[in-house]
Parts: sequence; C-alpha cells; structure tokens
Amino acid sequence: MDEARVTTPSTGRRRYAVVGTGGRSQMYLEALSSTHTDVGEVVALVDGNDVRMDYYEQFLLERGRRAPHRYRPEAFDDLLRTERPDVVLVTSPDHTHARYVVAALRAGVDVVCEKPLTIDAQSLLHIVEAARTSTGRLVVTFNYRYSPRNTLLRQVIADGRVGDVTSVHFEWCLDTVHGADYFRRWHRDKANSGGLLVHKSTHHFDLVNWWLDDAPETVFALGGLRFYGEANAARRGLGPRPLLGRDAVGHGDPFVLDLAADEKMRRLFLEGEAVDGYHRDRDVFTGGITIEDNLTLAVGYSRGASMAYTLNAHSPWEGYRVAVNGTRGRVELEVVERSHVAAAAVAAGATPGKSAPAVDPSAQPDDPEVAAQSLRPWGSRLLLQEHWQPPQLLPIPEGAGAHGGGDAMLLDDVLRGAAPDPLGRQAGYLDGVRSVLVGVSGNASLASGQAVRLADFGLPLDAGAVMARTGT
Repeated sequence: MDEARVTTPSTGRRRYAVVGTGGRSQMYLEALSSTHTDVGEVVALVDGNDVRMDYYEQFLLERGRRAPHRYRPEAFDDLLRTERPDVVLVTSPDHTHARYVVAALRAGVDVVCEKPLTIDAQSLLHIVEAARTSTGRLVVTFNYRYSPRNTLLRQVIADGRVGDVTSVHFEWCLDTVHGADYFRRWHRDKANSGGLLVHKSTHHFDLVNWWLDDAPETVFALGGLRFYGEANAARRGLGPRPLLGRDAVGHGDPFVLDLAADEKMRRLFLEGEAVDGYHRDRDVFTGGITIEDNLTLAVGYSRGASMAYTLNAHSPWEGYRVAVNGTRGRVELEVVERSHVAAAAVAAGATPGKSAPAVDPSAQPDDPEVAAQSLRPWGSRLLLQEHWQPPQLLPIPEGAGAHGGGDAMLLDDVLRGAAPDPLGRQAGYLDGVRSVLVGVSGNASLASGQAVRLADFGLPLDAGAVMARTGT
C-alpha cells in the first residue's frame, strides 16, 4: 500500500457501509443522500442500537434513498462478505475503531475513519500491519486541515515567511458547554476514548504535524482532573448532584443537559436508552470520570522545533491561539468560536459543541452577548510579523458552511477522491498514527512522570519507515 498516493475521482457509484449511528455519522449520511448521491449509496448501517438505526433509516428515506440493511457489531464480518461494500465509514466510539478498520482492510475494502484512528499503541500496531498489506486504502478525516484559517497558516509556513520554525505555542480553550459535554458521555471513561489527549487533541496534534510538515519525537505531559468530577464538586462546596441531567432540569443549572429539549438528541439517545442503557446526560460532577480536564504538553519534533500545548475544558470562552516562531519572524492565529457562555441559555437546552455566530451590535446594544463580543469578537485573525517589519493582518478567505467551507472540501476529497494538493490536506493512515501517538505518549507521560519517546512504541513515524516495513 502506498501511503502517498492520491485517489483519482471514481467514475462509478460506490457502496458504503456506515459503522456507528451517533451524531457524527450524519455528515456522511447527509452528503450521500443529497450533495453526493452521484458518488454512491449507503447499503448498510452497523450499530447495537435499533432506535438510532431507525432514526437514520428514516433520515435516508425522507431524502429519497433506499433503506440500508442493518447489522449488529458482532455481525460486521458477515456484512463484509454479504454486502461487499466498496467503502466502510467508521464513526463509532473511539475504542471500537481498530476492530472495524482492521477487518475491512483485511477484506481489501477502503476505509474512512473519523479521528482518532484508535486510542492506544497496540491497536495502532494492528491497524498499521493491516494497512501496509491491504489493497484497500485507509483515510483519516481531519476536517480542521480544510478550514481556511488553518490552510492559510500552513501556506505561510510552507512559503518560508517565518523562516525555519523554532517553536510553537498552541492553546485550546473548550468552554463550559462544549468542554463539559465530554464529561457526560462515553468519553468520560479513558478506556473508551483515550482521554482528551487522544479524542480531542488528536485534531490539534495533527494540525501542528501538518503545519510543520514534521514528525513528533518526544512528549512530556502534566495534567489532571481539576474542575469536573465528584471530588472537585465537593471541594468547591457544590453539594449533592443528580446522576443524570434530566433529574435537575428546570432548576437553572447551566451544567445540566436536557436531552428532551433537542429533537435529535431525544430520538437518538433518550429514546435509545431502553435498548442499550447508554446515558447521554450523565452529570459532569459525578463519580466515574477517568479523563483529565487540564492538560499541558511539551512536544519535540525531528527537525528541532518544539511545541508548548495546553488544553482547558472548562473555559468561559471557546477558541484557540497559535503562535509559530521562526528564524525570520512570527505568525499568530487567534480564533474565537464562542465569546462567552450564557448560563440561562445553556439551562434552557443549548446544544453542546455549537459555535455562536457574530451578532449585530446596532440591533441589540444592551445585549450581554454584544458586550462580550466587543471585547472578544467572534471570528479569526491571522497576524504575520517578520523581523524588522510592522505586523501584517492576512485576510482569511471564508467559504459557506461548517468550518468556513472546510467540511464541504473534506467531503469532496473523501467521497469523490482527492485532486493533487500541494498542501496535502487529505490525511493518510501515517498522519493518524502520528497524531494518536502524541496523545498516547502524553498519557504514558502522565502515568510515569517521565518524558516519552514515540519511537519506543515501534510504530512508523515517517514515510521511509512505512516503506521499510512494507519491503518496498
């Protein structure tokens, strides 16, 4: 298997099997039932919950598509033999990815896997062994690469405008809507998600690997559960908490999620509980949380650059700041995705993870959201300053749709085939390996208190290593 090859656009319609029918699968199901119907059709769904499969079967039927066949997770091998799909789309919980990816690749089927590729080094090894001998192709979907602001930063670095990169500072703030949501769901158990260093930060580590066009080598991590969880709630005197959000709906608690207030969440999760017992609205201040909410990493790269990375999952605003220092200057990216969280709106049923749009200050001059945005305006800013020159504000082209039009470009690359791209936005399995290994190494460092070398896991970190292992 050639890690670097480009997929040419397909001339025929392909058969897709979608594994996992939670919220993330909708992006692909919607595309294959609307904008990309010429590409192929969904022939099978895989999930252990019939209520969620009911929801997406109806979703497809309402858009004029045929009802796909249904399979339980344990029947996935039967699906590969019976349906003979051309592509398997993996959108299931993180700890299940490796099982589906490996089985599909061994059957010679193309795989599109949501990040993270998997959650630990052992399952990464199984995936790499399957990928290097398979006739199928493995793609990992890193949609942040396609966001225009992130693409422009990559271009600035690639053009040498800051010279050779010496260091990166990367701060990511998850607010008390989006960040809190990881502590309600299956993600709260590190055995399911690998923690935020794997589930969430994989996106960020991939961005830096891609921006620098370099391989990470060493990781040292500090962090812990400092805000969420039962012990932290007791320490701050919050008192007894409900086990589930529904038990406290209507009391004005901004940390309570009301599943019944959102039709999609009600149908997918509240109504699906009777099937598998999965609770989507666990209280964020109860016991059983084994992931961290504050994390700091130092990462060393093969060509000498270093990164200081922080993640906070209980910030009052949402967004990120990146500064890239080089031998010719510095470039800074600042992104505000939500300028503040209104407690009343959250308690009334705000949907986790949704970014707030910009508001018109002339329309509502006394609105607190307007006041917040005047100090922390929603949007993106890219500032370049070369040595002995004044700073320059670089315009960021924004397209229509999610992530500034980035999601639409990602879908085209994934479903239609990637055209030649000098920026290399489509990610292969090596990119998935690198990004997960940074998170896995961070978890190992948290456990040992020592720096961890990625090479010690025995996995390929560059294209040369891949070819050496494949014998090509």
